[in-house]
Amino acid sequence: MNFSCYLPIPYVIINRDGKEILYAKYRFLFYWIDNNILAASFLGLTARQLTAVGAFSAIFFGAIFFWHYRLAFALGGVGILLITGLLDVPHMIEFANVDIVLFLIGMMIIVGFLEKKQFFEHLVNKLISLVGMNGNHLMVLMLLASGISAALVDEVTSILFMITAMLNITGRYKLHPVPFIIMIVFATNIGSSATVIGNPIGIIIALRSGLGFMDFIRWATPISFIVLVATILLFFVYYSRPIKELHNAMQAHKKEKALQEVIPEKAIMPKDTIISGIVFGGVILSLVLHSHTEHLLGLAKNTMLLGTSIIGAAVALLLGHKHARDIVENKVDWWTLSFFLFLFASVGTLAYQGVTSVIAKNISNSAGNNIPMLMGICIWASGALTSVMDNVLAVATFIPIINDIGAMGINVFPLWWAILFGSTILGNLTIIGSTANIVAVGSLERCKICQISFLDWLKVGVVIAIPGLILAHILLLLQLSLMPK
Repeated sequence: MNFSCYLPIPYVIINRDGKEILYAKYRFLFYWIDNNILAASFLGLTARQLTAVGAFSAIFFGAIFFWHYRLAFALGGVGILLITGLLDVPHMIEFANVDIVLFLIGMMIIVGFLEKKQFFEHLVNKLISLVGMNGNHLMVLMLLASGISAALVDEVTSILFMITAMLNITGRYKLHPVPFIIMIVFATNIGSSATVIGNPIGIIIALRSGLGFMDFIRWATPISFIVLVATILLFFVYYSRPIKELHNAMQAHKKEKALQEVIPEKAIMPKDTIISGIVFGGVILSLVLHSHTEHLLGLAKNTMLLGTSIIGAAVALLLGHKHARDIVENKVDWWTLSFFLFLFASVGTLAYQGVTSVIAKNISNSAGNNIPMLMGICIWASGALTSVMDNVLAVATFIPIINDIGAMGINVFPLWWAILFGSTILGNLTIIGSTANIVAVGSLERCKICQISFLDWLKVGVVIAIPGLILAHILLLLQLSLMPK
């Protein structure tokens, strides 16, 4: 079946409003659908699996070409899956990852409360006082802080706090925020691979592989740090103009007035600063210690992770009771959260219908017993899969494949690190490559500051994320002989 034959000819028509509509630019979309179906048939997918792929493709490419209407495509895609019987209501709820959405709601309420108390203004002032009025030093500090905070807490919490701080800086100096937000997101995703608690996929890998906290410190943290430093250097080349603009703006501001006059004393009440600092510190400490708390109290895994977010949100609403309704209605990004629910549900359906298993088995069968080749396939295939779906689901797809390879007597220790770095570093490739990416883009849209298109993000991802993963791949290969057999 050749869908491209349905492309309107001529490629320009006139609608009822007299406006021209160009169809030629969508030719790639029809071409991809046509070849995607051929590829799916070659892989041996059933008709039901092809339908599941089609529904997911509608969401994915709808988001690429019509990013502003992504929620409509997500709703439509899941609706098709439901009425065709490929997805039922219980599994839709299971795949929707409601726990992640609830965690995000709680954290967004906390961030909204901190914004109301001008906590981030105070935080930015402290950061600037550390580096002086030097834009280059400030960006290095912000990017390192993004990576380290993601490793110590988790990428979602880190991105919410760091983006708000970064927007405060760009707003203060009247700079276009997109380059700076992208840099913060990339650093966050890379840093999240450093520890077992930095990203949900780290926890999943630890639970399924038997790897512990110290294993991550030994094998993941050094590589994560090296890639982060390399990425910062790349950003100083790729985004040299925006960083220079920040530095010049700070230098000009320095000449106009002293640093302590940037924010007048009366703009931040000492009492509010203390209260917001206690809330912020309590939340961060609880997130860092959530695993130990769960162990002491005999709670299920990640119970305190979600509990901290919910309790922290409750405290924030109680303390900010005058603004509580405004925080919930305007500071929580309901549009992005709704998109998450239906995107996760559609991706989960691919695994439910066995699509991802078919693809993954074809990948694993092509490598045989060659560990370097298996590692290469795992790192790049998991990265590619992450770039078109949530990285948690991408890793979940590869875990049973790695277990099957291990059952054949092959050493799979290197493969766990391959999918860890593939899914975190190449999660920077596209807007939907990780939760942090979508949260960041949603934050910009919610604040009505600006918007980032799918293709604009992809341009940066190709230049920055791919070299980062190449570096991680090389570092893993260099240590292959040192890994346990």
